[in-house]
Amino acid sequence: MKYTQLGRTGLKVSRLVLGTMNFGPQTNESDSHAIMDSALGAGLNFFDTANVYGWGENKGRTEEILGTWFAQGGGRRDKVVLATKMYGNMSADGEAWPNHDKLSAVNIRRAVDASLKRLQTDHIDLYQFHHVDRNTPFDEIWQAIDVLVQQGKILYAGSSNFSGYKIAQANEQAARRGSLGLVSEQCIYNLVERRAEMEVIPAAQEYGLGVIPWSPLHGGLLGGVIKKTTEGGRRASGRAADALADPATRDRLQAYEDLLDKHGLEPGEAALAWLLTRPGITGPIVGPRTAEQLDSALRALELDLPEAVLTGLDEIFPGPGPSPEAFAW
Repeated sequence: MKYTQLGRTGLKVSRLVLGTMNFGPQTNESDSHAIMDSALGAGLNFFDTANVYGWGENKGRTEEILGTWFAQGGGRRDKVVLATKMYGNMSADGEAWPNHDKLSAVNIRRAVDASLKRLQTDHIDLYQFHHVDRNTPFDEIWQAIDVLVQQGKILYAGSSNFSGYKIAQANEQAARRGSLGLVSEQCIYNLVERRAEMEVIPAAQEYGLGVIPWSPLHGGLLGGVIKKTTEGGRRASGRAADALADPATRDRLQAYEDLLDKHGLEPGEAALAWLLTRPGITGPIVGPRTAEQLDSALRALELDLPEAVLTGLDEIFPGPGPSPEAFAW
């Protein structure tokens, strides 16, 4: 396993992040435990979850599955850098009470205590804001976070789905308070969706945040979807079906799969390996539903993409360019 520092911190994390969103809704508890055992056995020490995972009436279920895994002992909790997120309303469906969501001090306090109970741990290593809250000032947010750090309930704070200017706002306010501020940003970033390169990733680099891409395969589109639907007899659904219905997108995906086939590379593994070459990236989040999917993700760590492949990927999926040159002279 390869490790790196998380942003400007002294914390060492694996270059792949185990995403747990499928634990509960797609993968049962025993299989989820087996996947986490395999991940830890391979040296993957960075686990990411969120309080809302489990969804609907089962919000919180994913954190509970991690909690029962930690409770088995064997050094599981000590070896894991545990990241979770808060923002979404955790009230039962149809009972969306005020102050049970977003980033008010009262909800931050409520949410962290509930997550600690579900996770069966006394602290969270990386506590992340799942979305921006335009109605809560950062001074209030940092006041609440500073208290949690002092209490030992969390160690670091991170953001998710923040724009570049919100990262700047957050950390400038933290600096004025003498607080550490954000140490990571979790954003959508992959070959198909590269807008983060314009301002989010540069802002993260400027302020010393590690970048943790989510949806590295863009909902499966970069996992060889055309070959799977053609040779496997599957029917694409959701985002994949919409994308394949667009001739221009289908042509790009076909060119992508042809390029990698020419070099003997598996698309999903190559897409992850590409992210690992990008500046400022700590490691992409992989969300395996099965042990086989985890094995495939781990193989991406060993890939050294040839220059011809990197050039070809840029030609098929060009980035937006830096800001402001992307939209100015």
